[in-house]
Amino acid sequence: MRSRNRAVWAEVNRAFTEHDADQRWQAEEVRWGLFGRPESELRVLGEVAGLDVIELGCGSAYLAAALARRGARPVGVDLSREQLQTARTCQTRSEVRFPLVEADAEQVPLRDASFDLAVSEYGAAPWCDPRWWLREAARLLRPGGRLVFLTNSVLAGLCVPAEGGVAGPLLLRAQRELRPVTWAGGGIEHHPGHGEWIDELHRAGFVVDALHELHAPDEAAGTPEYYEIVTAEWARRWPADDLWVAHLP
Repeated sequence: MRSRNRAVWAEVNRAFTEHDADQRWQAEEVRWGLFGRPESELRVLGEVAGLDVIELGCGSAYLAAALARRGARPVGVDLSREQLQTARTCQTRSEVRFPLVEADAEQVPLRDASFDLAVSEYGAAPWCDPRWWLREAARLLRPGGRLVFLTNSVLAGLCVPAEGGVAGPLLLRAQRELRPVTWAGGGIEHHPGHGEWIDELHRAGFVVDALHELHAPDEAAGTPEYYEIVTAEWARRWPADDLWVAHLP
């Protein structure tokens, strides 16, 4: 599973990330989901200045960079050597620097209780087994630490064709087939149902604070750039992304 997903992200980095990483690093506001819902609207991160933050599955680490510009002390963790190299290139160009660690989010080589906030934007959540990466996130967080992560909506996982293309109005697979699901020509992903997510979060020690189901805004059109699995029309009817917020007691 790890080797297949690592190969997928090497190709994604070559085809897409290398070309748009600078633009994402320069974005003035954190945006969530396939249609870019602004953090100023959702307010899931809160004040991050002075916090130790770990981004699990950071990719090119543009989210960690945005948090660094807000005064946080981030560390980016990713399985893909190619994505981390792109992140390092962006660090050099922007002069925003923070540690980058090549590791699986299910087994992070960092100390217990080292962070105040764990974030993941389409990183660990779809690509790692929730039984393990949520426990790692809990281990890495201090008491009272918060977890914010974004993943595909359950409905998107049920409605995207196995051979690729955009989601339609029909359920194409059983919900239990999403844990995990192997995409033709793609990676191996995990998309638990909402009840399963809540159960796994509780098992890892988290208290669930919120689930934001993100739709496309009225003005959106077409498909999202690069991640073309839903249309704006579809995502106005059904949520495209699930944004979870939780904390350790």
